[in-house]
Amino acid sequence: MNTERIIPILLALLPVMVLLIIAGCSCPVKKEEAVTKEPPQSFVVHPEWSRYATIYEANIRQFTPEGTFQAFTAHIPRLKKMGVDILWLMPIHPIGERGRKGTLGSYYSVKDYKGINPEFGTLEDFKHLVGKAHAEGMKVIIDWVANHTAWDHAWMEEHPEYYTKDSLGKIVSPFDWSDVADLNFDAPGLQDAMIDALKYWVKEADIDGYRCDVAGMVPVEFWDKARAELDAVKPVFMLAEAEEPQHHIRAFNMSYAWELHHILNDIANGKKNANAIEAFYIKNDTLYPRDAYRMLFTSNHDENSWQGTEFERMGPASVCMAVLTATLPGMPLVYSGQESAFNKRLRFFEKDTIDWKDYRLEPFYRKLFALKHAYQPLWNGNWGGKLQRIGTTADSSVFVFMREKEGDRVLILTNLTPEVREFTLIGKAFAGDYKEWFSEEGATFRKGEIVRLKPWEYKIYVKK
Repeated sequence: MNTERIIPILLALLPVMVLLIIAGCSCPVKKEEAVTKEPPQSFVVHPEWSRYATIYEANIRQFTPEGTFQAFTAHIPRLKKMGVDILWLMPIHPIGERGRKGTLGSYYSVKDYKGINPEFGTLEDFKHLVGKAHAEGMKVIIDWVANHTAWDHAWMEEHPEYYTKDSLGKIVSPFDWSDVADLNFDAPGLQDAMIDALKYWVKEADIDGYRCDVAGMVPVEFWDKARAELDAVKPVFMLAEAEEPQHHIRAFNMSYAWELHHILNDIANGKKNANAIEAFYIKNDTLYPRDAYRMLFTSNHDENSWQGTEFERMGPASVCMAVLTATLPGMPLVYSGQESAFNKRLRFFEKDTIDWKDYRLEPFYRKLFALKHAYQPLWNGNWGGKLQRIGTTADSSVFVFMREKEGDRVLILTNLTPEVREFTLIGKAFAGDYKEWFSEEGATFRKGEIVRLKPWEYKIYVKK
């Protein structure tokens, strides 16, 4: 579910309006004009394996003609070779029948937190999937819907006090989501029952964490408590479908970078320019803990089904934007079908199998993720290097930046317009001998270097 529709954008209420003004103009961002304050401290410990991790969202229903755990498991070695480190599985639980939308219903209408959706297979099938992923050196997190349940969840009869009620005592839905009933986290016993279910999957199936649906609609105090109890069983990785800084203090390793996603969409459509990217990161570095992971993406299940594929929203800019998601600070996400250049909105409540064709973009993602793994400047959080924008005579039409760490340097040049751009690089911090990552051609950059890029073209240079 898409949190930007429902959660107040708290970041916009903070004293950062100057950055928004800067992002809309054609002048380079001046660091001294940005609002500065010490970012909050985080007590979340990132697992060592996450330092260069990438993440893949698996839509089990649509992934194969069978739509089962067994059929998906056969793809795990392929995804490993592509460079995927974390498999995020959309909800695996039985779907409610009362008030169901469409034929098969929404994955996010959960009927039993400790059950398996029979469409996908059995508990043993799921355990086999997790075991196969672990054998390949991958981690598995599952989607968790804490804010609401299906109308035919057992708690309706056993614990009606768990639910939010109106002035007449009637259980209500959150917003216009008619197929689910809202949970009241102030109700005695609910939080313990929810944490018990969360711990079940870690103990029973050895999963590695959770992606938490509409996390901002659930009290942060609950997430803090849940994280502590889960870590006591096994250190977990937690992803919040939200972009609230307080989630990173004790509960979550990573949150959605929805704002940057919208910036990339707007740049692709000529509504914003490259300066908006720099403005985003200046604000991010002010508001979020220094080691907070942000998830970067060109698509996901919400965007694909409700807003359109990356090709609909970004057109010919889509591959260039994917390069940015893997080279800017953050963890890149690939959604089911993106490696096949799948250009269709998947129906959310029906069976709608992905047409994989020839996996046209799989070599691109394999090469891109190999870069992230191999070069520490692109690693996640404090393991990686800081974003350093390189000035150019093209001003806001191109975004050129480099990241350095432990003696390694990666230089990225992107033309964020549908026109050819020729420009001069300003300064000399970038100077040196490089190899272009995709073509493997050598290049030397000197002070005053002139560069020419085709529409939406990208170049990635690694220092020799």
